[in-house]
Amino acid sequence: MSRWLNRFIWFTAFATLLLICSGGMVTSKNVGLAVPDWPTTFGYNMFLFPVSKWIGGVLFEHTHRLIASTVGFLTLILAFWLWRDDDRSSLKTLSLLAVAGVILQGILGGLRVTMLKDQIGIFHACLAQAFLGLIVLIGVMRTNFWRTLSNSEVDPAKLRAIKTIATVTTIAIYAQLALGATMRHQHKDLAILDFPTANGAWIPDTSEATLAKINAWRDARALSDVDAFQIWLQMAHRFLAVLIGIAVILFCLRVAREAGRIVALRRLSILWVAFFLLQFTLGASTIWSNKAADIATAHVAVGAIMLSFGISAWAVSVRMLQTRIS
Repeated sequence: MSRWLNRFIWFTAFATLLLICSGGMVTSKNVGLAVPDWPTTFGYNMFLFPVSKWIGGVLFEHTHRLIASTVGFLTLILAFWLWRDDDRSSLKTLSLLAVAGVILQGILGGLRVTMLKDQIGIFHACLAQAFLGLIVLIGVMRTNFWRTLSNSEVDPAKLRAIKTIATVTTIAIYAQLALGATMRHQHKDLAILDFPTANGAWIPDTSEATLAKINAWRDARALSDVDAFQIWLQMAHRFLAVLIGIAVILFCLRVAREAGRIVALRRLSILWVAFFLLQFTLGASTIWSNKAADIATAHVAVGAIMLSFGISAWAVSVRMLQTRIS
């Protein structure tokens, strides 16, 4: 039964990632209000809405709701299963946090529809990422290698340095995801349409005269106007991406040099670098494709995976320090 519980946890994590992808498609295609009511769907019980009416934007929004309901149901089962089969109070507490999180997430999703507030959509997106990280953390704590980490012979001072890098990098990734959610939920065209330059320069000019020229050019191509805040928001997203890349590479090098014997950390660090390179490519492709929905959604999904890697690396580091101290 323990093995099946572990599999169920990772299945729940996969379903959550699928939910994030579904939400990304809804936002990228700007069809969040294709279904104007909640918790019903055009007056129907959500689960009885006729398949024949799943067309256009309704398909994406309604499917998102169904996946969200499935994740909620899986989370309830997961919490019950953990309370029955695992004696650790930490995991029981995390399972209750997961239940509270999925309930709050459902409420935020409904309020986004009924209150028509983009700000709620931003919180909704950020909470989804945090919820995935929580499920992954539960999964990591249920793995076989979790109990064997006490055999580590890594110097505690070096472990603390590794943990610090993992912590700071993970926080930066979450901030980056929040920046991305803020940009997506403005429901506007890209503020900067070129990469790696920004409106033809490395540092964009956002003076009133330059903005007037940029907006005149955009108006001629039926693009939405931009202001200095939108441009610098996208630039902050780019700058932070570079800093995250440096931090991820630094983490990988530090692990290879000082904790290479810890298989879990070594593999995580390598995967973290690989997924950063993929994420950077997807970010550039999002701009080059003028925010194509499939590429932008893949960008969101890989960002969620990178956050999960960061949480896992942090958890392993903390576990190793705890066992060293004890």
